[in-house]
Amino acid sequence: MIMRLLLCLAVSGVCAPLDAQQLTFTQLAALTAPPPDHRIQYGPGPLQFGNLRLPRRPGPHPVVLFIHGGCWLSQFDIAHAAPLEQALADSGFAVWSFEYRRVGNEGGGWPGTFTDIAQGADFLRELAPRYALDLTRVIASGHSAGGEFALWLAARPKIPPASPLFTADPLVVHGVLGLAPAPDLEGLHASGVCGNVINRLMGGSPAEYPDRYAAASPMQLAPIAAPQVLVFGAQDRTWAPIGRSYLARAHAVGDTTVQAVEAPDGGHFDLLAPTTTTWPIVIGALKQLVARIAK
Repeated sequence: MIMRLLLCLAVSGVCAPLDAQQLTFTQLAALTAPPPDHRIQYGPGPLQFGNLRLPRRPGPHPVVLFIHGGCWLSQFDIAHAAPLEQALADSGFAVWSFEYRRVGNEGGGWPGTFTDIAQGADFLRELAPRYALDLTRVIASGHSAGGEFALWLAARPKIPPASPLFTADPLVVHGVLGLAPAPDLEGLHASGVCGNVINRLMGGSPAEYPDRYAAASPMQLAPIAAPQVLVFGAQDRTWAPIGRSYLARAHAVGDTTVQAVEAPDGGHFDLLAPTTTTWPIVIGALKQLVARIAK
């Protein structure tokens, strides 16, 4: 029962039969990886830290700024992202993957979760000279809820100065790799996903706080001025439609930089696991994205 509850929370809050061939969250969490090269605080709080993994070659290194998912909930922490982090580093990318306060943590929700994401991303400027990071090749990436944050980071220049999420000089994101992203905050609020987590994340509904959603939801921030590749698992019948709603919205407002990639065998969690047949699709999409921004 506990395992089933965790799976429901991690996917959508709706319990449904899962194809036995698709990776579950429990299976993903059982994968192992070596410790990061460095664990570094980006802020004073206990959850304001990140894992830095470096390629075994001289820099300057292209950077993947990775944000884990887990329904924005405190139950799901950064640990399950370790195999992905290491696989990206083994493929030649510096990886800055950071923790943040989530719903259920003290200070999580509005605006602390978003300000943590912003602070963690901007901290790359301090890391770059010390670890030979190439800040002209920064890809924001994330899975599920983390995919929403990756898109949001690329859109931060559009946030109005009156918003508590405004930053005068945000880190420039040159591309976004969204893995089963969940960027439709309005639609997710209406569906009551993950125990109505969006209401807790945002402090209320879009009708109650339109300014908050305008500053936080990629649905409203589109078009985003960075190339975007969104990877969907064809077997992810619960979460992938949420990402596709953003894709349709982006195309409707004239965003020609966003592309979709379908992983035929992929479920929701397969996108994170270097052990699956979906992984070559993920790493291929990342390398193509980096090649696009290098032109």
